[in-house]
Amino acid sequence: MTKRFFLLLIIPLSLSAFTHLWNPVGFPDIFYDEGVYLRRALHVLDGLGPQEYATYYDHPFFGQLFLASVFKIIEYPNSLNPSHDLNSIKNLYVVPRVIMGILAVIDTFLIYKITERRYNRNVAFLASVLFAVMPMSWLTRRVLLDNILLPFLLASILFAVYSRYKIDNTLKDKHSNNKKKFNHRILYVILSGIFLGLAVFTKIPVFVYIPLIAYIIFVNSNRRWKLIGLWFVPVILIPLVWPAYSVVVDHFDDWINTIVAQTQREGVPPLDSLNRLLKLDPILFILGMAGSVFAFIRRDLFIILWAIPSILFHFLMGYYPYREFIPMLPLFCIGGAVLIDYGVNRIKTRKKPILLAGIISAVGVFGLISTTMLISTNLTSSQFATAAFISAYLDNENNKKENITLISTPIYSWIFKYVYDKDNILPEYRTILFQGIKTDRILLVADQHFNKGGSNEKLRMIYNSTGIIAGFNGTRKDIDTRYYPYTSMLLNNEGLHEIEIRKGNYSKFGP
Repeated sequence: MTKRFFLLLIIPLSLSAFTHLWNPVGFPDIFYDEGVYLRRALHVLDGLGPQEYATYYDHPFFGQLFLASVFKIIEYPNSLNPSHDLNSIKNLYVVPRVIMGILAVIDTFLIYKITERRYNRNVAFLASVLFAVMPMSWLTRRVLLDNILLPFLLASILFAVYSRYKIDNTLKDKHSNNKKKFNHRILYVILSGIFLGLAVFTKIPVFVYIPLIAYIIFVNSNRRWKLIGLWFVPVILIPLVWPAYSVVVDHFDDWINTIVAQTQREGVPPLDSLNRLLKLDPILFILGMAGSVFAFIRRDLFIILWAIPSILFHFLMGYYPYREFIPMLPLFCIGGAVLIDYGVNRIKTRKKPILLAGIISAVGVFGLISTTMLISTNLTSSQFATAAFISAYLDNENNKKENITLISTPIYSWIFKYVYDKDNILPEYRTILFQGIKTDRILLVADQHFNKGGSNEKLRMIYNSTGIIAGFNGTRKDIDTRYYPYTSMLLNNEGLHEIEIRKGNYSKFGP
């Protein structure tokens, strides 16, 4: 490894480590789904099986298997010696968030290697820097399935790119050398299939990237259909573990019904999400879109096949929450880098390296300052204060005798059920709609999601039958989201409203 190559790689990796590992539990806020996936991982860690609910198959279970495996290796959460104080509760979220940060650094490395192999080192350096420092990359800081699958997807693309088969006619032992190279290519193809299979086994919509990777392997293998068939084997077989499991436990009908329900979800129109992403990071969004258009003009199928299937799929589904965009984030960085590199090369000057270095430095410094302004904020104070209050309340000797049921979002419930081993902890507040409560007393966390029960009569009844005993206001409302880069705060609503902690008597309104 040359000194220059090492420097080109270490700079984006260092920047990525800073932007993804600094203040992991202060920014962004703790998202609802993070509690869901952490709960499922600890469910696996407790030896309760990969499927949390016997009849609810919303996503494959590789995500929780992966997290549970990492937790097992580092002996989480026991290695933290969890107590009921505020710092201890924060540490319960620090570890998973740091794991996501490490995965983001790995993503940065994979983006560099993919782009270097596909284009050149200048494009690779710029693309990896964009991913490391631009504000949109904070989306990878949360504990989400999309962030777990991203390194597997990128690894699949990388091995596909490395599968290029080139006959060597320069050596004396041409046959032996070419056979050895071909065997290496077969290994790359198989590894590419395995990693994509694992990505799909994490979240099914990743199948939209099959055309991209199949195209790369097909072209790189001199149009060998047998290699495409070989690649497809793990891509298909690994995700089939999910429906096969439902058959083994006699829940295949439930699997079908849940899949159908998932395809009919509503609430996040694609255009609304794209508008949010534009406000979140207008520079990278516009640069990425321009790079994609440029790819169409140049007929760069690598970028076209990365973009079109995903966009078409989500527009057809009519459901495109911003987190579904995360696998597209590397594409925006690569497309933007290709466009900048092309533009610099078209300029007639002998100082192209200096010009390119200046552009990269300007973009890097701007992105780093913008992202630093975001990740230095604290949006989770009210959430952790809420968790600490609940912990102290449930651990109080007098309250222990009351036998209380906790009703909250998954943000809090997994901590008390799996870390503190408390009884009568509902997985989430909606559980009460189809499951009875065994205790007379309840402790209710009415946050952004509960919203005083919304339009549901039973939830409103529960809210109105309880009295507030504590309330915590977040810092999100103190930030002016009209100005960049704080427009990103529009995707951080968990701490926007007061979080109420309420208690009451469930027997007043019955199950």
